[in-house]
Amino acid sequence: MNPFDDFYRSRRVLVTGHTGFKGSWLALWLQKLGADVTGFALPPATDPSHFAILGLGKKIRHREGDIRDLSAVRKAFAEAAPEVVFHLAAQAIVRSSYEDPKGTFDVNIGGTVNVLEAIRNTPSVRAAVVVTSDKCYENREWVWGYREEDPLGGHDPYSASKGAAEIVCGAYARSYFNAGGRGPHPGFATARAGNVIGGGDWATDRLIPDCVRALAAGKAVVIRNPGATRPWQHVLDPLSGYLLLARRLAEDPVRFSGAWNFGPADGSAMPVRELAARFVGRWPEGRLRVGPTGKNAPHEAHALALCTDKARKILDWQPVLSAGDAVDWTAAWYRAWQEGKGNLRSLSLRQIRQYENK
Repeated sequence: MNPFDDFYRSRRVLVTGHTGFKGSWLALWLQKLGADVTGFALPPATDPSHFAILGLGKKIRHREGDIRDLSAVRKAFAEAAPEVVFHLAAQAIVRSSYEDPKGTFDVNIGGTVNVLEAIRNTPSVRAAVVVTSDKCYENREWVWGYREEDPLGGHDPYSASKGAAEIVCGAYARSYFNAGGRGPHPGFATARAGNVIGGGDWATDRLIPDCVRALAAGKAVVIRNPGATRPWQHVLDPLSGYLLLARRLAEDPVRFSGAWNFGPADGSAMPVRELAARFVGRWPEGRLRVGPTGKNAPHEAHALALCTDKARKILDWQPVLSAGDAVDWTAAWYRAWQEGKGNLRSLSLRQIRQYENK
C-alpha cells in the first residue's frame, strides 16, 4: 500500500539534515517515491554513516552547508525552488547539549529561524514540515501521553531548544503562514516524534548505536537508567507520518497546519533494559549489564510518552511496527552490516517496501 499515491512523483522536495540518520532514510524513501530531492546539511557527523552507505551523495542533489548560515540556506532554497520542505537538521543529542548549550541553541533555534525565513520568501513552497522532538514538552513524568496542546518546556538545553523552536514555529505560523488568512500561504506544521531506532544510526550517546559498537568490539553492552521508559519506534513509522502530513498540507493547508505527534501504539513504550535485552539477544555472543550512572550524571527523564489521537483521527495515520518489530528490523540491519552480507542500500529499500506492504 502506498498512502502517498503519486503525490511525490517528480515533485521538488528539499530536506535539511539529509546526511543524518532520519534524514537519510527520508531522502531514500522520497527518491523511491520518485521525488526530485535536494538535501542541505553538514557532512555526515559519523563514520560510517547511513548517508554514505546509501550513496545518496550521487543519487540526489546533495548540498553541503550550515543552517546557521542564512545566506547559504537562502541559496539552497533558491536553487531547489522546493514545493515541499522537510526540516530535520538539528543538534539532536541530549548529552551533547549539556556540553555545548550555545551551539545547541544556535542550531536548533537560530537554524530553524533561518529555514523559516527561507520558506516564507520562497513562493514555490506549498507544504513545510519542521521536525522537533517529543522532548519539547514540559516533562512532568506523567504516565499518560502528552498531547499537542500541552505546555512546552525542557529541563536540559536540548529539550529547551526544541520547546523554543516550537514557539518560534508557532509565531511564524500565525504571522506568515496563516492558511486561513489573507493571500496564498503554504501548509505549515511541526512534527514531534518519540525515540527513533533503525539501521544506520551511529550517533554517540544513543542506546542502539552504543549497543552496536560494544557488540562489534566483542564487549558487554553497558546500559544506564535501565528502568527509564521511552516511546521507541522504528524510523519508518514517524517518517511515514511526515510524508503523509506534507501531502495533506499541500491539499488542505487550513485543516492540517499545526502541531502533530507521531509515536508508537498505546502501551508499547518499553523500558531501556527490555529493549536492550531484546536487541542484544539477536547476537548469540551478546552480553548485557547495568553500569553506574554516576552522581554527577546529567538529568534524564524517567518516563515519556506521546498521545497520537490527533494523527490517528484527523490525519488517518497510525504506527505500523510494534516496538518488538522495530528492534528486530533494526537488529537485522546491523547484523547484515557487521557480517558484511548483502547490499545495505538494497536492504534499506527492502525494509521500506516491507513497511509499505504491512
